[in-house]
Amino acid sequence: MKKVFKIVGYLLLIVIIGIVGLLAYVKLALPNVGDAEDIKVEATPERIERGRYLANHVTVCIDCHSKRDWTRFSGPITEGTFGMGGDLFDQKYGFPGAYYARNITPAGITRYTDGELFRVITTGVDKEGKAMFPVMPYHNYGRMDEEDIKSIIAYIRTLAPIENKVPESTSDFPMSFIINTIPKKAELTKMPGKSDVVNYGKYIANAAACIDCHTQVEKGQIIPELAFSGGREFSLGDGRVLRSANITPDMETGIGSWSKERFVELFKSRSDSATLHTKVDPTGYITMMPWTMYGGMDKEDLEAIYTYLRTMKPLKNTVEKFTLAK
Repeated sequence: MKKVFKIVGYLLLIVIIGIVGLLAYVKLALPNVGDAEDIKVEATPERIERGRYLANHVTVCIDCHSKRDWTRFSGPITEGTFGMGGDLFDQKYGFPGAYYARNITPAGITRYTDGELFRVITTGVDKEGKAMFPVMPYHNYGRMDEEDIKSIIAYIRTLAPIENKVPESTSDFPMSFIINTIPKKAELTKMPGKSDVVNYGKYIANAAACIDCHTQVEKGQIIPELAFSGGREFSLGDGRVLRSANITPDMETGIGSWSKERFVELFKSRSDSATLHTKVDPTGYITMMPWTMYGGMDKEDLEAIYTYLRTMKPLKNTVEKFTLAK
């Protein structure tokens, strides 16, 4: 019997050593996406303009990295806060930690080289080699065209510097370990030509991270077989819950009956000056969808997204888009 206990003890010790070793590897050796490249982004007028368009109307970097006025429809950006960061995404919104949007004005990124900015945008690994939680959809950005990422870098370097010291983000256990396994090396692609409408639409939809909000998740991971069918919940922290729309081409519960013109007009009508100044009930319905930013997307790009979405598998999913606090 003593021999059996001894063997069991040794086995338990081996298991414990293995677990400790695995945790040490995850904590100390990961993330491993390689060193930041030694690059210098030439800030040409063309790059800056392309970056301005992307950051404000497609990838909408300026959305999360600025202050939004939630007294107005869709929470348009508050003037004078462009890129200053500081918004908190924490447990009351369903996140496994407290994650702060960084200051991406020159006051916040001067210490970063262009190569380090490129790495953090496309892989989620910061200057110090720490993993970011994918509130920012860096996996999507890691599938964009290298030139577009460089354009975004060129643009944010031109933002008015705003001094705003942002707290460090923290993860709850076990996300404090899991987070290191999330970043991966970028898989950059070339942007398709606009004449290749479906693939160009796929590229723009990826850059806009449409799938992230319009797909339900399990343990923080998108459920691929439910892609674009909506229903992902977003807690507003006060009992109110938003759910994303089904944007598959299902005829009854999605956008299958929508015309291209209706799709584009929805974005344009929700970003006009009248809508921008529409006050909302602070205890009633509100939308987190940054219509006021996406509405500035070129008509051709919105039409391409529509064309791409029409190629998706129609998924029937009736979504109750909003529920009030009980």
